[in-house]
Amino acid sequence: EFHSADNSSLCAQELRTVHISHPEAGAWLIERWNLDSFLADSVLYHHEDSTRVTHAHPLIRIVHLANRISLQPGNVPLPPGAGELCKISDADLLAIHQGAQEQVLKAADLLGIDLSGVDDLASQQPAQVPVPAPADPLQQRMSEEIRNRALVSELSQLFARQEDQAQLLESVRQNARILFDLEDTAVFMLNTTSQTLVGVSMGEQRQRLADFAIALSAGGVIAESALQKRVVAIKRNHDLLNMTDEQLLRAFGTDCLLCLPIASGARCWGMLFAGVPAWRAVELLRQEKFLLAFGAQAANALNAGAHDRSQVSQQIDKLREEQLENSRKVVHEVNNPLSIIKNYLGVLDDKLARQQPVGNEISILNEEIDRVGSIIKEFAGVKPAASTTDSGFDMNRVINDIVRLFRESKYLPAGVKITSRVVDRACEVGGAPETLKQILVNLIKNAVEALPQGGHIEIINVGQTRVDGQDYFGLTVRDSGPGLPPEVMAKLFSPVRSSKPGENRGLGLSIVQGLVKKLSGRIECRSSRMGASFEILLPLQRAKMAV
Repeated sequence: EFHSADNSSLCAQELRTVHISHPEAGAWLIERWNLDSFLADSVLYHHEDSTRVTHAHPLIRIVHLANRISLQPGNVPLPPGAGELCKISDADLLAIHQGAQEQVLKAADLLGIDLSGVDDLASQQPAQVPVPAPADPLQQRMSEEIRNRALVSELSQLFARQEDQAQLLESVRQNARILFDLEDTAVFMLNTTSQTLVGVSMGEQRQRLADFAIALSAGGVIAESALQKRVVAIKRNHDLLNMTDEQLLRAFGTDCLLCLPIASGARCWGMLFAGVPAWRAVELLRQEKFLLAFGAQAANALNAGAHDRSQVSQQIDKLREEQLENSRKVVHEVNNPLSIIKNYLGVLDDKLARQQPVGNEISILNEEIDRVGSIIKEFAGVKPAASTTDSGFDMNRVINDIVRLFRESKYLPAGVKITSRVVDRACEVGGAPETLKQILVNLIKNAVEALPQGGHIEIINVGQTRVDGQDYFGLTVRDSGPGLPPEVMAKLFSPVRSSKPGENRGLGLSIVQGLVKKLSGRIECRSSRMGASFEILLPLQRAKMAV
């Protein structure tokens, strides 16, 4: 009677006769041989309906399909779409089927096997697992008291002390063993994007579960436990188990699987699974509120860790943005003296060709090269060497040097003129002359860009003035351009991306404002259809007191 076709009818006959089917016997043997549980599952489910194994482990689907085509008579075509379970086309599946038949016949011939009959199938009864005696009542009460104290007073602090998520989850597993006597555990974290539970922390004997995923959309007891944040104990004879539930239960190799949500409030972070004997299920479910409290403490620690990581990430992003902004400023500021150097090299070339003296040009080139180094050192945070020029300088001299620099370097377009007006006495201000030079270069370059059709730029020393009880020297840089639009005026000194070409445009005025503040000064802008005017106030240099 066991010579019938290998199908569900044979399995039913086996169950009636020997109380175990050959898929169950094969899976049982594989487990006892300590082979991979997915291999046992592939044997156990090879007679299942195809719809139940659609989302199962690849090995299960491969064996299921192999069983289907092995039962297909050689003279009967395979049904269309039979290989869809494993993403195999009909043509490829037909070739596999024909090749398998040829290999079977060849192997049987070489081994001298008569394929006209089959041997009786042998099966074994599963060994009976002894039921452990219930725990001693006194020891149980003591364990419960320890658990209560740990949950109430120490568990939150203990989890909070873990340095990262991996350590935290390992601590969750260790404390589950201490508090609930859960020896065989695994933690699955919820991927909120795909709504899938993925194995992330487990003992060495459960490492293969790292590749195991549980889709909540597929339903089942585990999915319901996670979605409803409820403790459940899954047993082998549970009516509502789906394929994934059964696979995980078999992977643990126990009669019962405890499912504990790691959840707090409205969010479920994951699940703690523990393989336990069936007799412990009732005992553990009586402690449901303590188990949920344990899961909530773990979830709170995960939430706090995620918040901390988010803050660290924001700080890193902020530092990265500041570094990028400083890099843009360096490029912007270094480009000014480099442009002057480039133009002066042209002047130098012309003078050398005419055999004219070039001492002044070489001196200016040296100054601009030194200025490049000073700018880079300043942005790098390198403290400059002490200089007597930092104690003060004559503003008139810097103005005249800058005007001469732009005139002689051929930087200005042919239609743009630059002039200066200064008072007839020295105007000493505090700080380094290079700082004022950097301010004027930026303002003049902006003015040149505002005069594409040509025009006039004027630098004016308006002399001494008194504002809010303090004495200043006034300095104005104005052009004859079209002025600045209101939206630009609103964010004039903020580092923004301007419409001008180049990666570092829109930085000049924010840098100018910073440099003016460095000289303890003030800066304002007035704009009209007649042009833009930048008005700077720099404090007078006070004479040092005699000691």
